[in-house]
Amino acid sequence: MKYEIDGIYYDIVLERKKIKNLYIRFKDNIIYINSPFLILEKEIYKVLDKNITSLKKMVEKDKRRKELTYLGEKIDIVVVSNLRKPYYSNRKLYVKNKNKIDEAYKIIALPIFKERLDYIYKRFEESIPYPILKLRKMSSRWGVCNRKNNSVTLNTELIKWGVDFIDYVIVHELAHFVHFDHSASFWNVVSKYFPMYKEYRKKLRE
Repeated sequence: MKYEIDGIYYDIVLERKKIKNLYIRFKDNIIYINSPFLILEKEIYKVLDKNITSLKKMVEKDKRRKELTYLGEKIDIVVVSNLRKPYYSNRKLYVKNKNKIDEAYKIIALPIFKERLDYIYKRFEESIPYPILKLRKMSSRWGVCNRKNNSVTLNTELIKWGVDFIDYVIVHELAHFVHFDHSASFWNVVSKYFPMYKEYRKKLRE
């Protein structure tokens, strides 16, 4: 099975299960579908047609996930076999081998995340602890605040976005030290230090 989106045909991997509803996901240019046993192929295509807008968003998100960017700009990867430590210069990320790209992103992200954390923390008028900064690649969250050990974990993938996006996530996580929820009071704190938060939040969630 194949399905066309904007002139490009994508393979469909269909798995029938003992479920009531049909579920769609997109990864690495493949449409994965979990469907009930008795649903016909023509009905599957109708569901895909009905969800074409969501599918297009999945395609764009998958493209962004695979793009090599640094602070919002596209970059090239340069492999240097005897390199001791990865570094970034003139839109090029220098790595020892291409299997170490995620590790390289984490290394070059740390000083930038630390700099932005220091800057934003100094702006906070509320009494909050200076958090331990942790970095980790995450699939579904941009940041995590842990009030038990006073830490903030940032997704290393944030280094691919612009500085404003990094700042928004840091403000968001620091605001959780004031209000550990997503109440109106919490968003008031976020808005105080990042007035355009709705726009950036929406882009990060797309």
